[in-house]
Amino acid sequence: MGLGVGIFLIAVGAILAFAVNSTSGAVDIHTVGWILMGVGLASILLAMLFWQSWAGPGYWSRRRTYIDEGPPAGPAGRPY
Repeated sequence: MGLGVGIFLIAVGAILAFAVNSTSGAVDIHTVGWILMGVGLASILLAMLFWQSWAGPGYWSRRRTYIDEGPPAGPAGRPY
């Protein structure tokens, strides 16, 4: 699951927990809402953990570019 699914689960869970006034004899709708919000939060946290960093995907694995400036200069500013 990713960030979008986690946010969706939190939204559906919040609707069930806070906005629905219906009751059922078999299932407590408010408890299902709280469970969905918890699963959505866990999904978001796991997605961020596997996203490699808070800065976005590939933050630590980006290629670094080094510029070769040639051989070091000698005493008079000329290369050896």
